[in-house]
Amino acid sequence: MKLSKIIENTRYKELLNFDDIEIRGISYNSKTTEKGNLFVCLKGEYSDGHEYAQMAFKNGAVAFLTEKKLDINAPQIIVESTRHQIADVASAFYEYPSKSLKLIGVTGTNGKTTVTHLIQRIIEDAGKSCAIIGTLGYKMSGKDSYHDAKHTTPQAPELQKTLKKMQNENIDCVAMEVSSHALEQNRVGGCFFDGAVFTNLTQDHLDYHITMHNYFEAKAILFKKLKPGCFAVINADDEYAQKFIDIVPEGVKIYTYGIKKKADITAENIDFSIHGAKFDCIIHGKKRNVNLQMNGMFSVYNALAAFTAGLAAGIEEDTCVKALEETKSVDGRFEIVNKKPLVIVDYAHTPDGLQNVLKAAKELTPSGNSLICLFGCGGDRDATKRPKMGKIADELSDIVVVTSDNPRSEDPQLIISDILAGIKSVNTQRIYVEPDRRTAISMLKQIAKEGDVVVLAGKGHEDYQILKDKTIHFDDREEARKVFN
Repeated sequence: MKLSKIIENTRYKELLNFDDIEIRGISYNSKTTEKGNLFVCLKGEYSDGHEYAQMAFKNGAVAFLTEKKLDINAPQIIVESTRHQIADVASAFYEYPSKSLKLIGVTGTNGKTTVTHLIQRIIEDAGKSCAIIGTLGYKMSGKDSYHDAKHTTPQAPELQKTLKKMQNENIDCVAMEVSSHALEQNRVGGCFFDGAVFTNLTQDHLDYHITMHNYFEAKAILFKKLKPGCFAVINADDEYAQKFIDIVPEGVKIYTYGIKKKADITAENIDFSIHGAKFDCIIHGKKRNVNLQMNGMFSVYNALAAFTAGLAAGIEEDTCVKALEETKSVDGRFEIVNKKPLVIVDYAHTPDGLQNVLKAAKELTPSGNSLICLFGCGGDRDATKRPKMGKIADELSDIVVVTSDNPRSEDPQLIISDILAGIKSVNTQRIYVEPDRRTAISMLKQIAKEGDVVVLAGKGHEDYQILKDKTIHFDDREEARKVFN
């Protein structure tokens, strides 16, 4: 594609050495830059792409999107922020693929992965093809396997390339997790959303956003992008619900769901068992029974979110309910990996997420037996949530095993100390500390009795652990099966 075509909607300050050359691809990593690429000089948390422009030039870059003049004899498009313009050039290069896809974005602190999977199932049961992009990677349909995407929402060139691939495969719809980072960094710029779903907003990523207000403002971008004729699905029970409702543009149809407050779609008479959650779904005053194979109150909320999105997308009520009832748990989301004791693996890595999972697990814990929680907190991330998660685990569990999550560059023992600051108990029969996660899980063999319920929280579907100097293979599900089988 010609350079002029790629930058026709780009807000640039200056063009240097301009030549309308042919561009073969978009890159922002000098190591993977190929001949004919437009190289984007991105400024990240730890590096500045401008410093790697010469290397990219040597590797074949023929033009540059930059924030300052480079000492390179090649076309340079100088912009205010490459971070906020990369999506414009990427979407133009791939010819705006989302325009021909029904794109539904799901945002919120918790529940995004499950909700996108439920939406996919609903849409495919309605006879249309639906792809997913999110934490687990991307997949072209419910029958496809996952392809690694590295981020919940990929950087713009990868995202637009993936959407183009889906367009070429004649996919009808895409259910996409949209992270706050992706919204704030404009990774989804150039995406045309038909609908947006809000699950909840609780503390997470404050190492990046600093305040909850900034976190909300990032999430709100998805809804502000909606055009007349689109739909917005909002969790009426969340304390930020009204703020989201208030920023939805005129002409966008708003649908609400909830359990505690008045909403378009609600649930009542909720009952939990080892087999799943049962409830009466109230749809505009009409009642019908729903039997989920998934468990926990958070699963009811996720089901309501997906059900409401399905209705908003014009899918029949019966199709939506049948799809929800036939869906089993998503990988690493309240996933049962052993029956006696009952061992549950979950991705919960925020205070709210941990609280929800432990409350759900408590519902399944027989009288006279113990609820055991094993968890840690990630390094190089929001440290203020660590004591809060320690407090939640202490208050809701009978036994707590504090260990490592992905410590990254931090000392695991210091992360654990932050967690322990929120735990009041010093009873060594209730609180165990073991920095090595594999050893900690093996300890459960002696700690857990047959009727107990064990929750391994924090890593969920992840099959790796990020240490200070390396990343190793590690899967909570594998480790639990080794211990209890």
